[in-house]
Amino acid sequence: MNEDDLLTSKLPDQGTVDEDSTPEAANTSAGSGPRRFSIFGGLQSILIAAFLIASLFTLFTPSNLFSGEMLDRVFQAWQANPTTVAPLIVNNSLTDTAPIGIVSGHWKNDSGALCPDGLTEEEVNLQIATLVQQKLIAEGYKVDLLAEFDEKLSQYKGMALISIHADTCDFISNEATGFKVAAAIHSLYPEKADRLVQCMADRYQATTGLVYMPNSASIDMTSYHAFDEIHTETTAAIIETGFLNLDRQILTENPDLVAQGIVNGLICFIRNENVTVTTPIP
Repeated sequence: MNEDDLLTSKLPDQGTVDEDSTPEAANTSAGSGPRRFSIFGGLQSILIAAFLIASLFTLFTPSNLFSGEMLDRVFQAWQANPTTVAPLIVNNSLTDTAPIGIVSGHWKNDSGALCPDGLTEEEVNLQIATLVQQKLIAEGYKVDLLAEFDEKLSQYKGMALISIHADTCDFISNEATGFKVAAAIHSLYPEKADRLVQCMADRYQATTGLVYMPNSASIDMTSYHAFDEIHTETTAAIIETGFLNLDRQILTENPDLVAQGIVNGLICFIRNENVTVTTPIP
């Protein structure tokens, strides 16, 4: 074998090139060309988009934090007028179907305050409490009329509870006229208790015309026994509707107006209405 033949034998075979070995063929076989449309993938994308749009729309429902109603309340809270209290939004597991508790002070227990002519606080309270129950039922609420030491008070669960009392029949002074409202001194949810007191004071004063005595609540009111008996989620307050001496006329001759003032206060709290504070809340 000569030198030329030796060189020729070492060269690679340069025959016909296979078309499948071209770069274009390699890319095609690797699957980098146009892909087919996936129906499943398209449907999945549409469903995801629909879900996101629906979620955005729920942000503007009336019950949502960002609803127009909520924005109005926030705007009211920003106003310079200090006499308007915007509603307080408080989470509560109790639903609108929960009852309202009305305790008729001293009922089925004792007479309470006693007047010289035999008029008792118990009978005055019961007449007013019964009218409150009737009026709230007419508004569509479920209402429990409870005795002073009713067994139902144990872990009672309701949207609200109010205990109705009246003040002494003794003459104290010419200034001993008006009403008092108080919540538990150690409430687990003080913001709700304060809200109920504000609503009751505002609406009862506006309805009856009686003077609110915000700093006159006794320890018997703030430490009222029912506050420690009911369920912690039940917001409660006690009201002394007036004095059986100087306020006797409205308490005994116009109990319907007195009851309406209490009803208006409860509805203010339950429906989260605005409150115009005309006197300081303790």
